[in-house]
Amino acid sequence: MTPRELSLPLDPATAAGLRAGDEVELTGTVLTGRDQACARLFRMIGAGEPLPVELAGQLIYFVGPSPAKPGAVVGSAGPTTSGRMNPFMPTLLAQGLRGFIGKGYLNPEVKEALVRNQGVYFGAIGGTGALLALCIEEARVVAFPELLSEAIHVMRFRRFPAVVLNDSVGGDLYNNALRGHVPTS
Repeated sequence: MTPRELSLPLDPATAAGLRAGDEVELTGTVLTGRDQACARLFRMIGAGEPLPVELAGQLIYFVGPSPAKPGAVVGSAGPTTSGRMNPFMPTLLAQGLRGFIGKGYLNPEVKEALVRNQGVYFGAIGGTGALLALCIEEARVVAFPELLSEAIHVMRFRRFPAVVLNDSVGGDLYNNALRGHVPTS
């Protein structure tokens, strides 16, 4: 199957049409964020403070890129475990975040928030950070530079490979895969 090419930021109709298991290539801009940045955004929202980035319509890639070698845009840029961001994601999705890119399972509250807010969760393959970095054409820090690799960046992707893990109607690729591998004895 040929991956579907998607332009970012992701419009609502495109997000709503994606289904768990769809293979995609993402081209356009995303924000980055990991534990510390997502926690800080969450606290700022709770305190009613203005955010340093606009979340509405955006994707966040859960990544802390390593430093770039001379001539490179970024160093290794593989996904981090999304479950660590579970406490923050319902609030960020309620602010208009379209979705996120990471790896691993989500808790039920985040899956429900994806459906409620018409969001999507894309999976990238862990352990392939050096290869994924080749799909990043630009990366610049836009917030929280003191967090170093966990600062919020804007990245420009070109044909970044991903798969839809959780969609806006409750589809869950992990659960689908598990149902296909349930022991019968």
